[in-house]
Amino acid sequence: MHSKHFLAISPHSFHRIAYTQWGDPQNPRVLICAHGLTRNGRDFDAFAQALENDYRVICPDVIGRGKSDWLTYKPDYGYPLYVSQMAALIAHIGVEEIDWVGTSMGGLIGMLLASLPGTPIRRMVMNDIGPFIPKAALERLKEYVGQAPTFDAIEALEAYVRKISAPFGPLTDAQWRHLAVHGSYRNSDGKLHLAYDPAIGDAFKDEQKDVDLWMMWNAVRCPVLVTRGEKSDLLLRETAEKMKVRPQTEVAEIPEVGHAPMLMDQKQIDVVREFLLRAA
Repeated sequence: MHSKHFLAISPHSFHRIAYTQWGDPQNPRVLICAHGLTRNGRDFDAFAQALENDYRVICPDVIGRGKSDWLTYKPDYGYPLYVSQMAALIAHIGVEEIDWVGTSMGGLIGMLLASLPGTPIRRMVMNDIGPFIPKAALERLKEYVGQAPTFDAIEALEAYVRKISAPFGPLTDAQWRHLAVHGSYRNSDGKLHLAYDPAIGDAFKDEQKDVDLWMMWNAVRCPVLVTRGEKSDLLLRETAEKMKVRPQTEVAEIPEVGHAPMLMDQKQIDVVREFLLRAA
């Protein structure tokens, strides 16, 4: 694994986007793994390690998360910028075709990219996300996204992560600690902070409503695997079933998990790996 970065631009500033890279840097087969709303690219460490013999695996920290810079002009946070910056990442790594695995927000970014004419996405996994997101699930996210708690010790931060991320399912102690360590940083005040800009939660300040992106989904032409947590409130079972109507779409339900499967468990990894490599 190597930590790298590239220079990106928003309407108001330049900034650094960090990413980790796994596997042979000369491998022409590239897989980009994009994380969820408040997470970061290190969530994919176990998954990337499992696929690094097959792919050059790139795991970015979306702007405002992980080790990437925070925006100075906060209203720029949003999918138009995320999509354009992931397109810049694809250009930066110098390939014309990629596969994509996206969890939650990362899946929506992938869907938007894949819906465009001339997209470089060859094959895509949408991990517990779809073109319809119910208002009730967004209201749940609103309860903690954008909060800025601080912690004196990693144990206290891990307890917080375990509580708000309980829908991730039955992770091991080592996996929870991994999420806590890589999802935090120690500030100059000596406190541990969550590794994302609280301003990404500004979009949740207004009254929430259902999100309908079926038009974008219907424009996607590549093969897609939809992985759904059995207990997910973001990707409803009826939404996943409706997605299957589109040709070249498969759905795999992950037991004992809500939103979202973390792709750390070997069985979850195997489901995704088999799909990605089937037509390699």
